[in-house]
Amino acid sequence: MASGLTAHALRLSRQNLPAAACTLYTQKRNAGSDLAACKRGRGGRSSFSGVVATVFGASGFMGRHVVNRLGKIGSQVIIPYRGDTYRVARLKLCGDLGQILFTPIDSIYHEDQIRRAMMHSNLVINLIGKDYETDSYDFHDLFVDAPATIARIAKEMGVERLIHFSHLNADPNPPDLIYFGEDIPRGNSMLKKKFEGDQLVRELFPEATIFRPADIYGIKDWYIYKYLYHRRYNKLRHVIPIWRMGLDTVKQPVFSGDVATGVINAVFDNDAPGNTYYCVGPQRYTLNNMVEHLTKVSFRPMRQVEDLDVTYSRKLVRQRRNRIVNVDSLQREALSDFIVDKEKAKTLEDLGVQPRSLKDMAPIVTNPYVSYKSMDKEYHKRTYPIPELVAVDD
Repeated sequence: MASGLTAHALRLSRQNLPAAACTLYTQKRNAGSDLAACKRGRGGRSSFSGVVATVFGASGFMGRHVVNRLGKIGSQVIIPYRGDTYRVARLKLCGDLGQILFTPIDSIYHEDQIRRAMMHSNLVINLIGKDYETDSYDFHDLFVDAPATIARIAKEMGVERLIHFSHLNADPNPPDLIYFGEDIPRGNSMLKKKFEGDQLVRELFPEATIFRPADIYGIKDWYIYKYLYHRRYNKLRHVIPIWRMGLDTVKQPVFSGDVATGVINAVFDNDAPGNTYYCVGPQRYTLNNMVEHLTKVSFRPMRQVEDLDVTYSRKLVRQRRNRIVNVDSLQREALSDFIVDKEKAKTLEDLGVQPRSLKDMAPIVTNPYVSYKSMDKEYHKRTYPIPELVAVDD
């Protein structure tokens, strides 16, 4: 057969030979393969873990930690973003070449764009949620409508896993401990909306894995920064105002790296779907003790923590768009961290993560905030002794 075709080609004129040759060697593929979607490699950056993840809210503080961990194990990550590309461009380095992809979305209400972002994914992670309201979105948009839309579309698209982030103190009726006056609305709207969003996610995607972290701290975070923020303390008297001096508030902050590790472990844990995990640190501290320790470790000349001056705070909380000081942030700050039904609740330990203590991590995470006016650290330690962090019993 081949010899006959060759002889026929030789009898053709030179003018028709190129077309005939192309016809002779054209091949048609009659079979497909999905080998590119199979897990391969040793599990490193240049491997493929088999995970194709869409991460909403990747431009935030926890987003970069989660995307980095996904890229480190060889996952492909699709990052929907709104606004300027440069806000998420740095995440390109978290994965191997071509493994971190970006897709713009105009709004959380544009369902076609959300479908396009997760059409090839087997994992969706929802990290959307500023802790303050903006001109574009309020808490209802961020913590109710957005999670419900993502959960519903993920279910319709056949996504295997959904991981949703909430808050440890999410509650339908969280207490308002600070009263600023009748002309200022009551706070804790964020915790109410978080709880409402959790219920919708569980209803629309029953297999979803919900993370309820306490306040998350880490390098260049917002949690520790707000206590070192110049508008939170009196520069002349070197005091920082906190509700009831922080003596009645107990916190259990968790390190960002531990939460990110828990997320990755949950992806490969067959028992994770349908469960809620409470992410807390290994020890509980009074807010007073914790703030004094953080300020002294960062070598700032704080003398003490004083009671919150409501008159002074009224001027700040009127700025609803202020990320550091607003009604909701001060109300959440006054609430103590607690786990409902602690004996049955699942924590990071159930995901194989041993949380690190704030005492060990404080010198690392406060290093970017060290005051240059106190570079003589030995003198500063003698003048302003660093108080030890004392764990509080449950």
